[in-house]
Amino acid sequence: MILLVPALVFAVLYVVSRRRDARRLRNGVFLVAALGCLLLAGLVELDRSGPAQQSLVTLGALLAVVIVGVLALALIGNGVTMLRSEGRSLGNLLSLVAGVAILVLPVVAVVLVTLPSQLDLPSVVDVLLVALGLLVAFGCFYAAATFAAFGLYSIVYSRYRHTKRPRAIVVLGSGLIRGEVPPLLRSRLDKALAVYGGVAADGPRPVLIPSGGQGADEPRAEGDAMAEYLLGQGADAADVRPETASTSTRENLLLSREVQRADGRDGATLVVTNDYHVLRAALLARSIGSDAQVVGSPTAAYYVPSAFLREYIAIMVEHRRLNAVAVLAAAALVALAAVWSLLPV
Repeated sequence: MILLVPALVFAVLYVVSRRRDARRLRNGVFLVAALGCLLLAGLVELDRSGPAQQSLVTLGALLAVVIVGVLALALIGNGVTMLRSEGRSLGNLLSLVAGVAILVLPVVAVVLVTLPSQLDLPSVVDVLLVALGLLVAFGCFYAAATFAAFGLYSIVYSRYRHTKRPRAIVVLGSGLIRGEVPPLLRSRLDKALAVYGGVAADGPRPVLIPSGGQGADEPRAEGDAMAEYLLGQGADAADVRPETASTSTRENLLLSREVQRADGRDGATLVVTNDYHVLRAALLARSIGSDAQVVGSPTAAYYVPSAFLREYIAIMVEHRRLNAVAVLAAAALVALAAVWSLLPV
């Protein structure tokens, strides 16, 4: 029952942190930590209860292994679908690589840790193999925990109800196909139009800011193509102010803020993107000092796993210093344990 204490502490931290600002990645960390402690407390309590409950714990562990295996196979299948539907690229390979890693890396960790006991190897080699196995195991755990924090809180934040009436609706670009708006981008624009129509129906109309520059393989700026679509769907020309110079999400947010100010409609800003991109866009908005909130639009189901993995990797890279500290700390502890085990008794 002692594990209920940290579960409660993390739950309180989650509630307080989210109320202060829902656009914090730490909210996901607190949420997953609270749920993890609660689950572990339940398992410990069941394991102490008796043979029947212990059998239930064993069954639960086996079920977890089966679920992980099914998830890995599903990711591999999704990777094949992505390659067939979207073409060969590093981004489209992510779900396939993740699925293979989920199947292979835990096995590698177990083999490295248990192999020394099966072979007659020098003690230094034994220790190095075990240390390497522990590092692989830590890497698996760290990746799983951080992805759980990101993925779970992405879902939670995407369902966050925004009560402020926006004075500006920014639509993030995502690439054109032969100069035209593709289905993925169209879903963002349709979501923006729905919000625009609902706000304009009973109050001052917000400005619509389709945001995106011209890529090397695009015949025109994304912002111009998006503005054309918005106007074609009935948006008032006086309310459409495209931003056509940005080349990244951060620039989308920064330059769109300038467009909003130039249009004289200062106030609450609502950013529209696809659901898998919501949390990262919100984190970037907070990092530039914007009070913008973010809402998501639907995405084709087959596209979601790879998209979430790309967002996860991007966030891990953006927080690379923190991740490096965590990994180096774990490596230092393993190294110290290895050296200690080699010291003469």
